[in-house]
Amino acid sequence: MAAARRISSLLSRFLASSSSSSSSALLFKGRISGVGRVVSSYSTAAAVENPSTPSVKVNNTQLLINGNFVDSASGKTFPTYDPRTGDVIAHVAEGDGEDVDRAVSAARKAFDEGPWPKMTAYERSMVLFRFADLLDKHTEELATLETWDNGKTYEQAAKVELPMISRIIRYYAGWADKIHGLTVPADGPHHVQTIHEPIGVAGQIIPWNFPLLMFAWKVGPALACGNTVVLKTAEQTPLSALYASKLLHEAGLPPGVLNVVSGFGPIAGAALASHMKVDKLAFTGSTQTGKIVLELAAKSNLKPVTLELGGKSPFIVCKDADVDKAVELAHFALFFNQGQCCCAGSRTYVHESVYDEFLEKAKARALKRSVGDPFKTGIEQGPQIDSKQFQKILKYIRSGVESGATLETGGERIGSKGYYIQPTVFSNVKDDMLIAKDEIFGPVQSILKFNDIAEVVRRANSTNYGLAAGVFTQDLDIANTLTRALKAGTVWINCYDVFDAAIPFGGYKMSGQGREKGIHCLSNYLQVKAVVTPLKNPAWI
Repeated sequence: MAAARRISSLLSRFLASSSSSSSSALLFKGRISGVGRVVSSYSTAAAVENPSTPSVKVNNTQLLINGNFVDSASGKTFPTYDPRTGDVIAHVAEGDGEDVDRAVSAARKAFDEGPWPKMTAYERSMVLFRFADLLDKHTEELATLETWDNGKTYEQAAKVELPMISRIIRYYAGWADKIHGLTVPADGPHHVQTIHEPIGVAGQIIPWNFPLLMFAWKVGPALACGNTVVLKTAEQTPLSALYASKLLHEAGLPPGVLNVVSGFGPIAGAALASHMKVDKLAFTGSTQTGKIVLELAAKSNLKPVTLELGGKSPFIVCKDADVDKAVELAHFALFFNQGQCCCAGSRTYVHESVYDEFLEKAKARALKRSVGDPFKTGIEQGPQIDSKQFQKILKYIRSGVESGATLETGGERIGSKGYYIQPTVFSNVKDDMLIAKDEIFGPVQSILKFNDIAEVVRRANSTNYGLAAGVFTQDLDIANTLTRALKAGTVWINCYDVFDAAIPFGGYKMSGQGREKGIHCLSNYLQVKAVVTPLKNPAWI
């Protein structure tokens, strides 16, 4: 319990320390409506132009198949880039359909003939516990690779995410020997029992925004249930999962149980989603790609699919809110991880009675945000993941200006190297604007005004998404009303981004299907079998 409490408080402590570390003076304040240039400046680090050199050497760049690191069948590689500069970090093996076949064959053999599903559940749990210990031991290397390949701050990777990752592995290690069926009473002389069996070979496709965290969310429960896995990493961030997979084998995982294929979605990802010998598929990514994955799974062997997709989550600030606290939490809800978070609070609804005060303080907080080399202490925001995402965010900012929203601050790139964007705040945002409808996945806060609870419920729910929502109020009745009225898989009350291992996570509507984490996730990787046996002259039924 103490460990769980420590993990659940990590994000809130990180939020508090990030706020206090951003103390640089503001140079200008201004706003524009329509097309024009913003005149604001930020707390930026000179290290944007002169980034530090990471201390970790990249050793694992091949595919992991049947317990060995191997080249791709084609011999092709692709570059993975440092988002701080756009420079190449390493060249990684480029998997294709043939490599997916090799990986699935290894996973299939490991499940059908290998020791993993035949081990006792306790033995499997001990492998996962040893893996969690190795994750803790190698936090520095893993966090460095995550920051280098992704651009998230090292403090976030090392102090927040790595403890969460080892915690979730231990959580599912604990579940391994507690999965069991039931004895079911029948209407006649029969003994009926249910058995929970591993589903088989699980194909898993993870995103680039939280590579290691998504690795743990998917691999942990799949292995605890006795399955084997073929994992496809995001082409933008292949490095940390390869390193973690090496550690998992050092912990005693048998060959073929976990196979990792790096490569591109339309090739390696499509091959995995449509593979006839994959029994189950799990995908985290955009809603658009999720539709494709679901279609490929249906057209092949109708494998079950869990999807954790996009969001456009409302963050509702009620009239009784402590404005200073609400500003800080709303800032965190949107700007965390450079805004590259599926559940980011990207529609900030503020009651009209506190709107003006909130807006000015939200603008000032954005101006204080420290942007720079994510390896530097005190930096709150690193670069966006790559050029494509960088340009997409800037396009949405231009759209906001052109559609009539007021650009309070931000809106431009920082420096001449890498993919840094100024923390951006829009006011006078309307629900029909693209910046209020589409998932931007960047540091762009849209602040909207509302009048009453019924109105904000209607507007908050008027979206194709339903991943998460935040509510900031001191009124328990309002909190309860909104909790039940909002169509979202998670509703955070006076907090945000609390991701304990036991808390289920997933969306309504086009934000996905199924749940990650918690006890609910286990059902994704299990089949339920009913076994019925006649009873002859039973003493009781």
